[in-house]
Amino acid sequence: MILIVAAGDTKIDNAKYKAHFGTKAKMLSFDETEPLIGHAVGGVCPFAVNEDVEVYLDISLKRFHIVFPACGSSNSAVELSIEELEEYSDFIKWIDVCKIL
Repeated sequence: MILIVAAGDTKIDNAKYKAHFGTKAKMLSFDETEPLIGHAVGGVCPFAVNEDVEVYLDISLKRFHIVFPACGSSNSAVELSIEELEEYSDFIKWIDVCKIL
């Protein structure tokens, strides 16, 4: 399972995604999200995810010094520097698979 953390004003660029991962991107359904990722829709974050979830950070985030990812519920977020996001997310690597809307 892949979790990509990206800026809120972006979406997956299908060609870039397929070039990087070798397959077409597929968004999880509402009902699949919590069992597969470990967080419900609205609170999906790169922290405390299920063991088999691979976390990637999209370079769209690098435009910002501070980011506000969700932190497990639909009404919570945490303020982090990019360096803190890297430290706490246990991410695999930075990737470029999104485009700005």
